[in-house]
Amino acid sequence: MDIEFIRNIGHELFKKISTVRPQLNKTSLGQGASGDITYPVDRLVEDMIIDFFEKEGINVNIITEEKGVKTIDANLLTLIIDPIDGSKNAISGIPFFSTSIAIADGKTLKSLQLGYIINLVNGDEFWTKRGEGAFFNGKKIKTDKKSKPLIIGFEASNPYIAIKNILPLFKMANRVRCFGSTALDLAYLSIGALSIFVTPTPSRIFDFSAGILIAKESEATITDIKGNSIEELPIAFDTKTTLVVSASELLHKKVLELIDRE
Repeated sequence: MDIEFIRNIGHELFKKISTVRPQLNKTSLGQGASGDITYPVDRLVEDMIIDFFEKEGINVNIITEEKGVKTIDANLLTLIIDPIDGSKNAISGIPFFSTSIAIADGKTLKSLQLGYIINLVNGDEFWTKRGEGAFFNGKKIKTDKKSKPLIIGFEASNPYIAIKNILPLFKMANRVRCFGSTALDLAYLSIGALSIFVTPTPSRIFDFSAGILIAKESEATITDIKGNSIEELPIAFDTKTTLVVSASELLHKKVLELIDRE
């Protein structure tokens, strides 16, 4: 799979969203396959991505937030899409949301082959191919292993419960942020903007797939909140996991110790 093909999709999405963003339709289209509310912008972006693949005659299995799963052949690549990561930001007028696209060539998360995220507000692009490093707007990136001040990002489906579980981490934070887009959290951690990212409640495969591969290729350390590897989790629509992603192994160890101590 050619990363330039995926980038071309991202560029078209950015141009389209730039024209419709000032008047995004907030009408609910009902629940998508994930159980979340689908908005017209979710449907628009998802349809555009799938249309690009179909017009090029590229056959892939698909896992996507709105339409769910389409399996053609178990031996094909799997396309994992979150059309709008940060939908509530988008329809509320908060300028922080993205599209996340990942490709896997196997059955588990260690088979993630390609990850691409585009910030649909400012056009920032993050991408990677397995084993080739990660890139931000064309420049190779790594996490900031000496990051000060220490900024911790988090996302949670149930903030009241989740924050209690990760409150000990805030002892080591200079600032704490909850931006509302897991994909962008992981992407900006990969360029050193965040030192730690944590999701204490399970995140879904289409939310994190591209982001964890970009983070991994930028030398981040990634586990679930108990310190377990997530590499063997299946490429499947219902795959969910907590996440702890740190700029360095040493920092990661400190994070897990604080969580475990609580």
